[in-house]
Amino acid sequence: EGVEITPPLARAQRLLSFVQSHSGVLNLIIAARPSLLHESLAFLIRIPQLRAHLNFENKRKYFLRMLSLRGGADAGRYRRRIGPHLQLRRDNVFEDSFHQLRSRSAEEMRGKLQVNFQGEEGVDAGGLTREWYLVLSKEIFNPNYALFTADASGTTFQPNSHSMININHLDYFTFVGRVIGKAICDQHLMDAHFTRSFYKHILGVNVDYQDIEAIEPDYYKSLKQILDHPLADLGIDLDFTAETLTFGKHEVVDLIPGGRDIEVTDENKDEYIRLIAHHRMTSSIKAQLDAFLAGFYDMVPPALITIFSPTELELLVCGVPEIDLDDLYRNTDYHSYHAAEPVIQWFWEALRSFSSENKNKFLAFLTGTSKVPLDGFKNLQGMRGTQKFNIHKVFGPTAHQMLPSAHTCFNQLDLPAYRSAEELKSKLLLAINEASEGFGFA
Repeated sequence: EGVEITPPLARAQRLLSFVQSHSGVLNLIIAARPSLLHESLAFLIRIPQLRAHLNFENKRKYFLRMLSLRGGADAGRYRRRIGPHLQLRRDNVFEDSFHQLRSRSAEEMRGKLQVNFQGEEGVDAGGLTREWYLVLSKEIFNPNYALFTADASGTTFQPNSHSMININHLDYFTFVGRVIGKAICDQHLMDAHFTRSFYKHILGVNVDYQDIEAIEPDYYKSLKQILDHPLADLGIDLDFTAETLTFGKHEVVDLIPGGRDIEVTDENKDEYIRLIAHHRMTSSIKAQLDAFLAGFYDMVPPALITIFSPTELELLVCGVPEIDLDDLYRNTDYHSYHAAEPVIQWFWEALRSFSSENKNKFLAFLTGTSKVPLDGFKNLQGMRGTQKFNIHKVFGPTAHQMLPSAHTCFNQLDLPAYRSAEELKSKLLLAINEASEGFGFA
């Protein structure tokens, strides 16, 4: 009696606030003693809102440690076990790899690969396997297989809803999922940059209508108009259906039972946008997604991969690229700002102070991918071809209260005129991290 009991939600918020305030120190402690994530600090991994504050390298070490423990007493035997021995033709790498691996069990696939290219001498001591992963990366996106389509900028990919033109398409997707999962397990890198929505599917995260912007920017604008304006002002009549065009044939699909008889109104348009986004990015490629994930989860347990954000998953697959900020600075355009303004100077100071991980998160926030153009940022691609990084000023008396926002199809950063360097840096960090993982306790 007389003892005050803190409500669970209040305790949760207090814990979140503590982790947010001390994330730097916590990450240093974990880096020095990674086993803490398996012991007294395991709650930082278990609670999604908290693991958002763990840095990528700490999560990666935890992930690899958990993979090594898979199989219990037999884990060491699996790691030493020799796996499939591939005899490949360089001009037919995809097909040869597919046919030689398709009948292998998940257990066999976990063994160490041996790769040889026909007509070439050499023993695979690891170099040929690395080369195989990179060569196969290019073939996965070969348009002749019709498995994946590029986004508006041509730099990231997602499953092709018309892939059924290839009779083996679902078997191919399962194969690709297995290969990418194995590359992650074996710590080999692939040049395989997918759309943010596809990474979300791998992680079991719901897609959002805003994810359409990178894939279909004009369609995204139409959805945004529907949300932002009364339907009467737009002069459009909608129902709960989606139109599809498959090999020249138009079809109408109900988004909900009886959808063609249900009118979209200002009261229910949020639900319509959610459903149409789900249809475009999930339902229309469900068979392809299911086949890919079946192969991927053969190699990587779904519960384990979900500790990463979409941006971090791309880094896990493709590696951490070196971002040349001097090159980015030289290839930046300004709108309603000029390079000498304090806000712009603060922006570049903040970016240069970021860790490599946060620089990569910024690039993914801006462009939709952490991929650095081969020819530098002068060749940064947008929906209209080559499109430089551009910073636009956000106007308004309360603009400083807003977070920076990005339009990935235009490589555009909308930057409010913050009042101090500290305010700009904190808001920018919050924006790039909020873009990769959500915050708050439900």
